[in-house]
Amino acid sequence: MEVLMRARTTNPHLLPGADSGKSNVRCPGQSVRSVPMRIISVSKKRSQGVQLLVEEYEEKIRLYCNMDILQLKSNPKNTRDVKAQIEGEDALVFQNIRPEDMVIMLDERGLDMGSTDLAELVRDAGERGSSRLVFCIGGSYGHGPQLRARANVTIKLSSMVLNHQIALIVLLEQLYRAWTILKGQKYHH
Repeated sequence: MEVLMRARTTNPHLLPGADSGKSNVRCPGQSVRSVPMRIISVSKKRSQGVQLLVEEYEEKIRLYCNMDILQLKSNPKNTRDVKAQIEGEDALVFQNIRPEDMVIMLDERGLDMGSTDLAELVRDAGERGSSRLVFCIGGSYGHGPQLRARANVTIKLSSMVLNHQIALIVLLEQLYRAWTILKGQKYHH
């Protein structure tokens, strides 16, 4: 997969073309294999305003691919021990990932990807025959060791730490933007 190969051979924090304004997407508007997507978010209940935005972007993205969003309960063991909380959340996330999934972990220390890089990642996943793209947004204390070991790639949405609801909205908007880039539609400038 081209994006993953570049990520392994270049600066681990910045992919070529990221933030350069140049499109890295080969042949926008060409046929792209639609890969189902799942977003797994470990968090508390969403506010009504956030839920409205989530539903709006889900509807838009479903024009291009099947998608589902799983919201998993943070701190499933109801413990004050941070390590136990991370392990409990890690186990819950892992139960919702299949062996053949391509797993993208969101983490503030991940690769800095521009919108066109994300579009290329989505396209490459389809070309390589991935069964599903799974994006993981961790709990308050981040991801556990199982998910870190399993993730195919780790990306960041921002150098700043984002609250889970904001991270979900930003991810959804960028996935919608990725599809419009791939289809050559006039949304991304």
